[in-house]
Amino acid sequence: MRGDDLKIPNRVKESIDTGIGAKHPVDMKTSEGLEPLCSEQGRGSAKYPCSMETSEKRMADPDCPDTPHWRRILIIADIEGSSRCINRNAAAFLTREWALACRGMSLDVAAVVNALFRAGVEEIRVKDFHRTAWNLFPGEIPAKARVIQGYRPGPVPGIGDPGGAEAVMFLGMHAASGTDGFLAHTLTSRISSIVVNGRLLSEVELFAASLAPYGVRPVFFSGCPVACRNAEEAVRGIQTFPFPKGAPPPDVSAWRKGLAEAAVAALSNLCTSPFQPPGPVHAAVTLRDGPDAARKAALRWGFHFEGGRILLRAQEMNQLYLQLIRLCYLTPAIEKILPWALPAYNLWGRLGCLWARRVSTRSEAPP
Repeated sequence: MRGDDLKIPNRVKESIDTGIGAKHPVDMKTSEGLEPLCSEQGRGSAKYPCSMETSEKRMADPDCPDTPHWRRILIIADIEGSSRCINRNAAAFLTREWALACRGMSLDVAAVVNALFRAGVEEIRVKDFHRTAWNLFPGEIPAKARVIQGYRPGPVPGIGDPGGAEAVMFLGMHAASGTDGFLAHTLTSRISSIVVNGRLLSEVELFAASLAPYGVRPVFFSGCPVACRNAEEAVRGIQTFPFPKGAPPPDVSAWRKGLAEAAVAALSNLCTSPFQPPGPVHAAVTLRDGPDAARKAALRWGFHFEGGRILLRAQEMNQLYLQLIRLCYLTPAIEKILPWALPAYNLWGRLGCLWARRVSTRSEAPP
């Protein structure tokens, strides 16, 4: 579904500003061949087509069969696909470029949060999910939203408690390891590729699968064009909105308006289900440092190793995610002290975020 078909409530348009600009039209995409849930399935009607009816219609008619769609939203925010991440330094830690990217990422999220609240969303949780998970500036984001920073051990790895969210939106994401996307990687840049059941694995699959037991549906995704294609190929029915990373850079203000409108439109996305791909799941992990590094990492955790690749097997994607967390971030010794190590890591991230906030306010403000 493309931008020409979008119908956004007038009160939302006023808050986002009318007109996205010819240079950056809304480009809402869904996987090919999908049919939206329709009236014969108990959702939708001729009056309220479920593919993209407006919030105003749903609120005006309480008998609308599609009401309310998604009103409790979890946002997972990364930095590589955000508007101010222009190079590898901007995705690093304690660099000036990173500080400016943090502010840009915060403004991207703020634009979406404002638009979602004005569209009738009741509750929004925003999970910072880049590097230390301390990148967002909460002061830039509406106070009504809950901004969650730092990593949690569970119940959802890294995220913690999804808090009754009905749908998840992924903002500022990057492409999978092994692709030609902007700063492409899966979990860590030390991985050259992760092939699962014959296809490159992207992070959106892992994160969406970890939320599936809670009934959370992945409805929206933004990132570089390659990342958006990864998401469309992996998650049936997800709607995407790309940020072009090539030169010249886009009009960021116009792009944010488009992003916000696209996120509001995704509140009517009924084409997705909680992401639970069928098992078993077979994964082959290739490390950039070569076979010796792969062999050492495999032996550390008792994983099978063959031909320079670490071979993993799990019954579900959730289980694979836990194996990859161990492989990428932990050692058996660190796992034992994780209850103490994680707070220390979160403190380091918090201090870095304070530094970034000071640096970004001293620098020229991004658009």
